[in-house]
Amino acid sequence: MTNKTVLITGTSTGLGLETAILMAKKGYNVYATMRNLDKQNILLNAAKSAKVALQIKQLDVTDSNSVTHTVNEILLEAGTIDILINNAGAGFVRSTEQATEEEMMWQLNLNLMGVMRMTKAVLPTMREQRSGHIINISSVGGLVGQPFNEIYCATKFGVEGYTEALASYVQPHFNVKFTAIEPAGISSEFSNSAFAQITSTGGILEDEYKPLLESYINGFQERSKTNKAQTPAEVAEVVVAVSEMNEPPIRIRTSDFAETFTQLKTQADPDGKLLQEQVRQLIQ
Repeated sequence: MTNKTVLITGTSTGLGLETAILMAKKGYNVYATMRNLDKQNILLNAAKSAKVALQIKQLDVTDSNSVTHTVNEILLEAGTIDILINNAGAGFVRSTEQATEEEMMWQLNLNLMGVMRMTKAVLPTMREQRSGHIINISSVGGLVGQPFNEIYCATKFGVEGYTEALASYVQPHFNVKFTAIEPAGISSEFSNSAFAQITSTGGILEDEYKPLLESYINGFQERSKTNKAQTPAEVAEVVVAVSEMNEPPIRIRTSDFAETFTQLKTQADPDGKLLQEQVRQLIQ
């Protein structure tokens, strides 16, 4: 059992919810946050069924004032934040030519800037106490670019670079650990929301990309039948295992399929520790 305090974003459904429940079971002091508290009943019911206690707070990672307010509130109540899990995010499927600038900025603001805002808010406390672990939920899409996912992949590549860069100097000097978690498919509403985004923003547009996008969507749906996606609970197990490591990896995949899919990018340095040390030696 542990008395460490963990702050998790995006806990209304899926991976965030399952991670919150699992960490509460293991004795962590869990602060589960979500943008819309109207959705908290699913988490409350899951906590009741699991016979665990956790605290739910409103937090919108796209709003700096919301981030600052909630982090400060948690620090006043708990005294510290030992682990931050940046889970809030969304998928987006549309080509660059089709995407509006507003949609691009929404993705960047949520998937990348949200991680930066949360890290900026929590890092001073972790640095001062010379301990802490920031876990960023990335994706295989943060390592491998994929058709019609370029906006999403750009945000996740950004999360990967952000994590690596912080790990190169904050980790060795202030003992604050950083890890990017890289799942492949998760059987939650994440993928459904990405395709729902297409429908809500005009559907499949009548242009030269239409047959390519239709082929991509059909292929994705067929692959989903044969390549069984991980459940949110299965990925949560990896997240929690990483949070309990004394020397966690800089990056880690969560399934055999994710390992295979990214192998050409990761085989020389699977956990990112070799590159971290090389950067430290060459630059510092």
